[in-house]
Amino acid sequence: MSKHLVSAGRRPRILPLVAVLAVASIAGCGKKEAVDPETTATLIQPVARLQLKVATVAPGSRTGEQIYTSVCASCHGAGVLGAPKTGDNEAWAPRIAQGFETLASNAINGIRGMPPRGGAADLTDTEVRRAVAYLANTAGANFTEPPVQQ
Repeated sequence: MSKHLVSAGRRPRILPLVAVLAVASIAGCGKKEAVDPETTATLIQPVARLQLKVATVAPGSRTGEQIYTSVCASCHGAGVLGAPKTGDNEAWAPRIAQGFETLASNAINGIRGMPPRGGAADLTDTEVRRAVAYLANTAGANFTEPPVQQ
């Protein structure tokens, strides 16, 4: 043993320490306190909360720009799957030359990688037409967007 623990004629001090630890560990084996679920819930709450509000819009009341922003921009903004990019006059010129009705029909029914109605099944035909006019007009077309009925 180390000479720090044992001095002339004295017992090592480690035995009382071991005894205290043994008693402490046995004392902890008693009945556990019941966990309060409300306290637990309060203690583990996240540091931030996210609340989503869903804005409901009456069918047929969205403008071309609103539809473009919420549906079309995800593909046409970046040119995903060959979609002509917003404002790209060169890419849109041959499409615009086909005429508004052909563009609208393609958008309503889907074409190549574009699903019908751009994947937004809740769009009315008139809303799709508004979005087509808005999008084509960013690339030089002069289509009249169907009005929103009040």
